[in-house]
Amino acid sequence: MWKRKGRKGRRAAKPVPVELCDLCARVFPEDRSVRGYVPDSSAARVAHEWCDGLRLITACCDEHFDVIKDGYAHRPFVEEELWAAKLTRALTSGPSELSMDQLGCRTGLQEPQIRAAIAWHNERMREQQRTDP
Repeated sequence: MWKRKGRKGRRAAKPVPVELCDLCARVFPEDRSVRGYVPDSSAARVAHEWCDGLRLITACCDEHFDVIKDGYAHRPFVEEELWAAKLTRALTSGPSELSMDQLGCRTGLQEPQIRAAIAWHNERMREQQRTDP
């Protein structure tokens, strides 16, 4: 058996919470992070439905935060994309087969919105298939 020598009385170091910059991937202490939400129609979080359509970004400085924020400002906000993200969350976090009424209850969407989300998703899949070799 291995024996540890000379460690009596020493305390283990406390881990320091760290963050990762979304722009440069620099690791830095959590208390120095610049964080905020930006509009993003692809964002639908499993745990925080009230944040749907908002993406939390983290940066190491104000300048990097502004660069990330500006990138999202030029991205169009597509309602159908958000609805599709909500449908995906509902279908991957529970039963994979749900009726239109059940989907409506789980997502808060109405039938026309659900159908528009499915059409949007299917069109993206067809576009991807056309570009894949």
